[in-house]
Amino acid sequence: MNKAELISAMAEKAGLTKADAKKALDAFTGCVTDALKAGDKVVLVGFGTFAVSERAERTGVNPATKQAIKIAAKKVAKFKVGAELADAVEA
Repeated sequence: MNKAELISAMAEKAGLTKADAKKALDAFTGCVTDALKAGDKVVLVGFGTFAVSERAERTGVNPATKQAIKIAAKKVAKFKVGAELADAVEA
């Protein structure tokens, strides 16, 4: 499912216009992004948790030259699935 399909499904399920569903989806993704940028986590009980994790600097291998390279430390967004969503997918 891509973004356009998600917007259509949201509009149908919530009884919204596609324009309103797009605004709602954009607001949701914007709020989650802002929270993660601020170092907060977003917990949706039963659905899952969005959080930021830090990856340490590490050594990798350049596949073209086979030489060791340093991969810089960075922050990454992670999503941990909630129990209700995991059960729904499993069923």
